[in-house]
Amino acid sequence: MGKTITDEQVAARELVRDWAAGSGATAAVRNIEQGEPKAWRSVFEGLAGLGLFGVAVPEDIGGAGGSIEDLCAMVEEAAKALVPGPVATTALATLVVEDPQLRAALASGERTVGVALHAEVEVDDATSRASGTVPWVLGAVNDGLVLVPAGGRWLLVEAAADGVAIEPLQPTDFSRPLARVELTSTPATVLDAATDRVGDLAATVLSAEAAGISRWALDTAVAYAKVREQFGKPIGSFQAIKHLCAEMLCRAEQAAVAAADAAVAAGDSDGRQLSIAAAIAAAIAIEAAKANVKDCIQVLGGIGITWEHDAHLYLRRAYGIGQFLGGSARWLRRTAELTQAGVRRRLSIDLSEVADLRPQIAEAVAAVAALPDEKRQAALAEAGLLAPHWPVPYGRGAGPAEQLLIDQEMASAGVVRPDLVIGWWAAPTILEHGTPEQVVRFVPATLRGEVFWCQLFSEPGAGSDLASLRTRAIRVDGGWELTGQKVWTSAAQKAQWGVCLARTDPDAPKHKGITYFLIDMSSPGILIRPLREITGDALFNEVFLDGVFVPDEMVVGAVNDGWRLARTTLANERIAMAAGTALGNPMEELLAVV
Repeated sequence: MGKTITDEQVAARELVRDWAAGSGATAAVRNIEQGEPKAWRSVFEGLAGLGLFGVAVPEDIGGAGGSIEDLCAMVEEAAKALVPGPVATTALATLVVEDPQLRAALASGERTVGVALHAEVEVDDATSRASGTVPWVLGAVNDGLVLVPAGGRWLLVEAAADGVAIEPLQPTDFSRPLARVELTSTPATVLDAATDRVGDLAATVLSAEAAGISRWALDTAVAYAKVREQFGKPIGSFQAIKHLCAEMLCRAEQAAVAAADAAVAAGDSDGRQLSIAAAIAAAIAIEAAKANVKDCIQVLGGIGITWEHDAHLYLRRAYGIGQFLGGSARWLRRTAELTQAGVRRRLSIDLSEVADLRPQIAEAVAAVAALPDEKRQAALAEAGLLAPHWPVPYGRGAGPAEQLLIDQEMASAGVVRPDLVIGWWAAPTILEHGTPEQVVRFVPATLRGEVFWCQLFSEPGAGSDLASLRTRAIRVDGGWELTGQKVWTSAAQKAQWGVCLARTDPDAPKHKGITYFLIDMSSPGILIRPLREITGDALFNEVFLDGVFVPDEMVVGAVNDGWRLARTTLANERIAMAAGTALGNPMEELLAVV
């Protein structure tokens, strides 16, 4: 199933966030480092008072009766605030402990649990006593419980029981306890929980924590980049900082989505869905947290490497999560093993709001499927199915749910949507800003595949800084004469038309004085020179414009207002490029030969 953010989860996040602002969480972490090992307890108790540990516990034993998704949403927010203590491990225990009384005590925060994912422990079935060594137990304290694996089973042990020796360790992440535990004929409760499921749930809960760390790093870096000035400007205006923050945003979103999906999968009756979702989440979130905090420190500069700033505390937590889960490589291998065994993550979304459209769309798609391949593109365009999000009559004005429904029906019928390439972002600009005549002339033809576009934007001295372009357009009788050089122009050698930016007012500020033109690529004065790549292919080109005439009717929008239109084009380009990043069916072909 798909991820749906509920109002309850939004409210729960806000509850934790508002409480955390005055909780003194990071101050408590620093007090722990200064020799107060119990400094976490008051903050932990405050978090328990919000109901975090009871959110996924049934109501009849003192919980809120919520879902694992609700729990992980709150855990993520708590990690973002660096709440100390055995938060994640106790939250995990509420999902696997069976005893109602103990579960109620966990829900209230009265009891805590430390967890180990690896141990050399054996249990005597006749006496239910355990012996062995547990090298690292995260969240272990003398008055809590310990959850450890033993020969394919999970044991719950009272830390104060006979035969238990707890040796506190000095962890990298001193925001929560870490201990070595020795068991010598210790009374233990064997849980009726599958070994893999507990491990998968641990990965799920800790991935939620890692997602919170990633988000803190992003928010901190962005906030600092807005106010820190160098050379008279906020550093956030510099491209290097923008790129760092953009990469951090991508990682934070990937971690959050993957962690949330693992929480969703935990409710699936097919345990393999949790296994693969948790493996993916851990593989992504572990690395995202570490990389984001490192990049945050890079943005912060000198202050970021001081003990005074909280960045190192979050870096310690990020590495602590990775160490506890065994590193991302372990989970990448797990993902690969499950995939090779035939496990696939089943994703779907509730489309009930547009269910009444399915028969109509299925009929339209079936009509297209019945046609020979060469006639399908025109039929898809005519039915509004090729670009369903475009307005009628060129699309269906379809919202997200209807678009997904159309995609489902097309996939079911084996109908592949043709790729308009640059047309995906050239045509929407014409739709939004063009004259009625331009729309009628170019949009239907683009959809039918009769017009293939190229984009004449980048220049040798104007790539990322596109507004520095120097191609000039001079007013002549009936239109404009364009002269200049474009570069990195995809598919210019086979395009019939190009969207082009040229400077029409050289005296205006660089973002002003630019006009948006439509150029007939067969016009006199155009020279195209392919740029051969390391592959040997020549997708890109240099395009030289030497006095190319463009009539007035091929100006889109107002003269000197081209930058605004360029932003429309570039926004649609990003959407189109992002929509095609998934491997999809070719992934199955790749796996078939592995």
